[in-house]
Amino acid sequence: MTDKEPNVVRTGTGSSEADHTPYTEGVTLPRPEGWIYKGIKLPGCKEIWYASPKAQLLMVSFVCFLCPGLYNALGGLGGGGQLNSTVQANASTATYAVFAVVGFFSGSFANKLGIRITLSLGGIGYSLYSASFLCYNHTKNEGFVTFAGAFLGLCAGLLWTAQGAIMMSYPMEKSKGRYISSFWIIFNAGGVIGALIVLAQNIHNTTGTVTDGTYAAFIVLMFIGAALALFLTNADKVIREDGSKVIIMKEPTWQSEFYGLWECIHLSPWVVALFPMFFASNIFYTYQQNGVNGAHFNLRARSLNSLLYWLAQILGAIVYGAALDFPKVRRSVRAKAALVSLFILTFAIWGGGYAFEKNQPPRSVTSDPAYEKYKIDYTSPGYIGPAFLYIFYGFYDACWQTSIYWWMGALSNSGRKTANMAGFYKGIQSAGAAVFWALDGAKVSYRILYGVTFGLCAFSILVAAPVIWLKVKDTTTLEEDLKFSDETLEEVAPTAVLDEKRAALEDNHVHV
Repeated sequence: MTDKEPNVVRTGTGSSEADHTPYTEGVTLPRPEGWIYKGIKLPGCKEIWYASPKAQLLMVSFVCFLCPGLYNALGGLGGGGQLNSTVQANASTATYAVFAVVGFFSGSFANKLGIRITLSLGGIGYSLYSASFLCYNHTKNEGFVTFAGAFLGLCAGLLWTAQGAIMMSYPMEKSKGRYISSFWIIFNAGGVIGALIVLAQNIHNTTGTVTDGTYAAFIVLMFIGAALALFLTNADKVIREDGSKVIIMKEPTWQSEFYGLWECIHLSPWVVALFPMFFASNIFYTYQQNGVNGAHFNLRARSLNSLLYWLAQILGAIVYGAALDFPKVRRSVRAKAALVSLFILTFAIWGGGYAFEKNQPPRSVTSDPAYEKYKIDYTSPGYIGPAFLYIFYGFYDACWQTSIYWWMGALSNSGRKTANMAGFYKGIQSAGAAVFWALDGAKVSYRILYGVTFGLCAFSILVAAPVIWLKVKDTTTLEEDLKFSDETLEEVAPTAVLDEKRAALEDNHVHV
């Protein structure tokens, strides 16, 4: 595609670049010329090309493997690997407070700047965040850690919105669950590898703070992740297996992009019912990482717990990803089944969490440095039960995140709409995380954190239920994806293109 072509990239109409003839279901269009479309066949795999959704998702997965994946490994230790968890809690509050603001508009930035630049800029903040903890080990400069946390919030907003748009809009409908699952597996492998690095370097460390070498390794690896994002191709170059392209505006104005945020709410007001679930989707990290792992386990046991937690995330992604794409069950039925199973898991796993929490000493005791020698080690007789609880917490997180992404992807195939929806998701999610990290920084009782987290998770599922039950259909129509106002359409596309799109909507054989 050249810069001379119309400003709206279409999927579903299947028009070829040469003659713009309609594309009917079952017909695969030839790919354009160029090395990024030259296919190769790997043993046991279908053909893949550089600008294919599979190749691009694989690269994005490894960017997230190296950046937020390793960040999660640090966070999973409780306190970012520091003995004083308040420093990390304050930095996380700054991260998610900024993220909450940026997240609402980062979909517009992703559409304006392109996926490649957005992801690369997003990756830079993770390396600086790790560097701030290395600095803190020697200078105790808490201000730098807090600044790095705030800068990370800006960068993470960009990275996760670009990632969300790719994961939800690039695949075909029948493959979205597998794509989300594949991403989650590779992304959480970053947490697994990061936890292995921490465990290996701190196996004999009883100080409560990870070594300088651990932070240095994370700094380098995270920077490599940011650089890897520069090798992506932008969405307007991506060609699916059937020859269709991604619905996304090319070089829109800032005004039209910010208008798109309002339009997302105006045209789909039911999305507001998903906001409580968005809000709850990251709040449980605070209690799990600092209130359970950081408060009650010593450093090497925390490292092992973190490893098991991220392995459980991979298992959860595999299970839910396969179930959500199960071809013998209609998509609307799968959506409802995922909702019911998530509600049951909430009460089963968090009910087990109460059995653990009610027998633990209060925060005033566990936060005392002298208590470090009394914390649970992986050789302790009482280690197995709490370790399994932590494993189930990780499994639950993957099920929650995979379901939300799949539901959003099931509601639209439009790159623009999913970018805006992902921006809302990450913005509201981060607002929730900021509130709960602030509560942790204010030293609120861990038992209160547990209760509020459990209650919000259960409540948010109930609020979202009507949307999942009524709005997720067996397929998403092209008409629904192209539901923009006439003013917005005229602003971003020539009249000829609009006429072609409207004609495509009247074609009974339009393929989405």
